[in-house]
Amino acid sequence: MTNNQFPVQGAGVGLRRALLGPLSSVATDPIVKDQIDFMEVAPENWINVGGRYGKQFRQYTERFPFVCHGLSLSIGSPAPLDWELIGQIKNFMKEHQIRYYTEHLTYCSDDAHLYDLMPIPFTEEAINYTADRISQIQDFLGQRIAMENASYYAAPQQEMSEIDFINSVLEKADCGLLLDVNNIYVNSINHRYDAEEFLTQLPGERVVYVHVAGHYVEAEDLRVDTHGSDVIDPVWQLLDKAYEHFGVMPTLLERDFNIPPVNELLAEVAQIKEMQIKKIQKNREYSNSIGNGESEGASLI
Repeated sequence: MTNNQFPVQGAGVGLRRALLGPLSSVATDPIVKDQIDFMEVAPENWINVGGRYGKQFRQYTERFPFVCHGLSLSIGSPAPLDWELIGQIKNFMKEHQIRYYTEHLTYCSDDAHLYDLMPIPFTEEAINYTADRISQIQDFLGQRIAMENASYYAAPQQEMSEIDFINSVLEKADCGLLLDVNNIYVNSINHRYDAEEFLTQLPGERVVYVHVAGHYVEAEDLRVDTHGSDVIDPVWQLLDKAYEHFGVMPTLLERDFNIPPVNELLAEVAQIKEMQIKKIQKNREYSNSIGNGESEGASLI
């Protein structure tokens, strides 16, 4: 894996409208600004937004690298693709110099919007259908996009495993992967599989960046992906395993509601950066020890 694989670097945070004011010092103070390396937005929440909010948003996009994480593309829907929305996304990305576009590997509409992210059936037919739609969008945007491994609570018409479905769609569409570590953990509890084993079967060469987030504990055997609480230790540990297996990757904190004070939010972003730095240092020390060992070996011959 190389840095050329990634559209952004470091640790980021999702920019929600409620954070425009609280994060304003991050956008303007060069010292505080170093705490966040990139930001992410849902384009549907910002397309054609003007006035005070539009001006504030522009201040952020002029200071930070941005990526988009869509909500409404409905990539697995039986309904036709919304080309008007896709055209708006393309213009939005150009206007704000957005570096990458990602979406959920789900669907959220048929004749109308369902206002939830529904699982695509894990079938061969769905692989071909979904991959073709991804390819059409990539051709239209003129760039590769990435699909996010999604949380789900039922698997209707399942013909194969989740991991085989995801990997087949990514390969057939030749698209990127937005690796959501929290979703892997949530699904591993709800569907009773080993989270680390699942993680290591994903194609690391396709990862463009990573999501971490909190979730809600509904019951001992049921987790709900909410993005409304702090990241828990098992998710942090799974992120560390991802770095160990794939190398350090750009990682973004998602927080959609129950948003804490900025210092607490930034503390989680700082935890991402600390994990990245430690892993890079560990890898460098290991590489140096290997190099020194080879040199010592050569001098003894």
